[in-house]
Amino acid sequence: MLLLISPSAWAAAEPKRTSPPKRLAVLDPIIEQAIHDGNIPGAVLLVGHDGHVIYRKAYGARALEPRREAMTVDTIFDLASLTKVIATATAMMQLVERGKVRLNDPVAKYLPEFAQNGKEDITVRQLLTHYSGLEPDLDLKTPWQGKETAFRMAFAETPQEPAGSGFTYSDINFITLGALVERVSGETLDQYTVRHIFAPLRMVHTRFVPPLAGKAKIAPTEYDDNHVMLRGVVHDPTARRMGGVAGHAGLFSTADDQAKFAQVLLDGGGGILSAFSVEKMTRPEQPPAAEVLRGFGWDIDSPFSSNRGDLLPVGSFGHTGFTGTSVWIDPTTKTYIILLTNAVHPRGKGNAVGLRSKVATAVAAALPLTVSEKETLRWESITGYNEAQSAARRYSVRNGNVKSGIDVLEEHNFDILEGTAAPGSVAKKRIGLLTNQTGVDSQGRRTIDVLAQAPGVSLDVLFGPEHGATGMLDTTNLSNSKDEATGIPIYNVYGGTDAARRPALDVLKNLDAVVVDIQDAGVRFYTYETTLGYFLEAAAKVGIEVIVLDRPDPITGSFVQGPVSDAGRENFTNYFTEPVRQGMTMGELAKMFNAERGLKAKLTVVPMEGWQRGDWFDSTGLAWVNPSPNLRSLTEATLYPGVALIEGTNVSVGRGTDTPFELVGAPWIKGRELAAYLNRRGIAGVRFVAVSFTPGASAYNGQSCEGVNIVLTGRNGFDAPELGIELASALRKFYPADFKMDRIPELLVNQGVYDALVAGQDPRRIAQDWQQDVEKFQQMRQKYLIYK
Repeated sequence: MLLLISPSAWAAAEPKRTSPPKRLAVLDPIIEQAIHDGNIPGAVLLVGHDGHVIYRKAYGARALEPRREAMTVDTIFDLASLTKVIATATAMMQLVERGKVRLNDPVAKYLPEFAQNGKEDITVRQLLTHYSGLEPDLDLKTPWQGKETAFRMAFAETPQEPAGSGFTYSDINFITLGALVERVSGETLDQYTVRHIFAPLRMVHTRFVPPLAGKAKIAPTEYDDNHVMLRGVVHDPTARRMGGVAGHAGLFSTADDQAKFAQVLLDGGGGILSAFSVEKMTRPEQPPAAEVLRGFGWDIDSPFSSNRGDLLPVGSFGHTGFTGTSVWIDPTTKTYIILLTNAVHPRGKGNAVGLRSKVATAVAAALPLTVSEKETLRWESITGYNEAQSAARRYSVRNGNVKSGIDVLEEHNFDILEGTAAPGSVAKKRIGLLTNQTGVDSQGRRTIDVLAQAPGVSLDVLFGPEHGATGMLDTTNLSNSKDEATGIPIYNVYGGTDAARRPALDVLKNLDAVVVDIQDAGVRFYTYETTLGYFLEAAAKVGIEVIVLDRPDPITGSFVQGPVSDAGRENFTNYFTEPVRQGMTMGELAKMFNAERGLKAKLTVVPMEGWQRGDWFDSTGLAWVNPSPNLRSLTEATLYPGVALIEGTNVSVGRGTDTPFELVGAPWIKGRELAAYLNRRGIAGVRFVAVSFTPGASAYNGQSCEGVNIVLTGRNGFDAPELGIELASALRKFYPADFKMDRIPELLVNQGVYDALVAGQDPRRIAQDWQQDVEKFQQMRQKYLIYK
């Protein structure tokens, strides 16, 4: 079918060309050496920067056999897997924009045949990011022909691993997406892409199945099984059997056309996509804790990212093709690098992988970058911690020297406390202190003792949260007392009623300020943050100041995970509408609560010094003090946001053993059965070992239980709240008559997630569905963050 589109409808202009900077001449010997070494017969290199084509050159030979031909800049190349991003992913995002497809929908919603053999929960998102669990390619051992045959084979595939559990680069993903484009749009993939992508962008040399009239300009690839040189016929054997039009391969194009496409992405979509869709395509969209970063089609940081080189930052994006093609685009420096080769020519022995990396590194080193661009490159590529979470190159630990808020206060001679007395008063500042055993400075001195001796301060009262001021009590029956060392009265703000959990206003009225120094766990249902909120509320009512001495989030401030709690369901384990793991310190939470809940308390945060958002507690240099009786290690704190989600059910989570929250068991569980299933699920960051144990407290006290020991293998790739859903799902699957899950909503506080769990939905699909709310929370959270 021939599509005629008026030039007046074409949106993209030719990229402007400028004289090449002399510094880019270093590229010539790099490519010429690759030709000399036999890695490629020739190449076309095109570099764009700041809206201009600054380097455009052909090298070597377009063909070596059956006769030698010189490479020209207008050579047409078999793009191979660049088809995935130039054609298929772009088409998918257009359909998403038009409301015809939703990214988190199961593929089977649009292709019902795809649901067979355990694929009913695989989503469009998982196909686009290569987290579907499908095999890399269709079976080519037996003869078959035709696009429809390929579609039937793809629909009949059985996943090799659970969807969402790991990254497997798969052509089947994009063969299926090609089928989806055709089914939803009513057009064949080649017709659709010409009409909606290539013609509007004037990519006149880009298409599937190029016409024979242009064969002389096409770079040949290699000999087929019949010893016929492939030229203008797709190199990929699966796409060839499909007739040359497939979602994973088959597209032909020139460097100039690819430059148009790259510039359109840098310009925000150029009319074929919205700027929002371009951003969505090219930012990390894989499962949140996954270590391989992929956008929708586009590669960001993975084993396939060699064409980024050593200097371009994580945050840039690109893709490669098996024939020797590659595109890499960096929005930070407004740069794109297009390297097209036919490395497989003539007998499939060439390789452009090393060349891509060398070229990208040389371009980044030679570009005339601005100061701000250089800073971004430097920080994004070499700093240990960033909001990309667990990118493959992200440092997992560092040897820090963090000063907590109390240490900073001491170093500044308690100057923050100077302004807390009532106006006109000459007496000492009357303060109260909310703290427990975690309130110690770097010398091991209690904050109680430090403030009791601080100049100009009268420490009049202490407040103890859940577990009391010593952190040793696991009961709601707490009574007021006195601190043994100082004789200062202790008012407990924890008990079985709402009133018992709030500070008494008549006590606060006699103070100028309340200081808060307490180590949180970084989890929504850990009650210390609710106690903080109650103090902000009370302080606002009586007109006194709250001063938060900040401490680290022990499980880092760079991960935001888990379902956001439903609005209107606030309680003592759900003070604010936030995810299970919010990635915030107590000081940041105080700022957020005060503003978002309209408390209007006078608030001062004494920030830490030296803490980075990505710091796990073992990177801070601080001493671990159990924040509560059953969080005895960083490992237990890491597992807690997930395992605690099922604590309200009729299973033991190891309370009364040496390793609480590292165990899950019950008398009716078969440990080996449960461990085997959970290990097959491929849950990132953890493994499971069958165990027997006898808890000495809480559920099944004194009874022998079978279950699993949860072994933390990779905390940067671990999503604890999703583990909680996996555990609940597995227990419901294997022990439906025994497992009582009706109390899960108490800590989950998300009815949609609970309903999906009861309906038997796959945990990874459930987790994916809560990501949109998490993203909204992260946007709001950003303005309250103190640390980078």
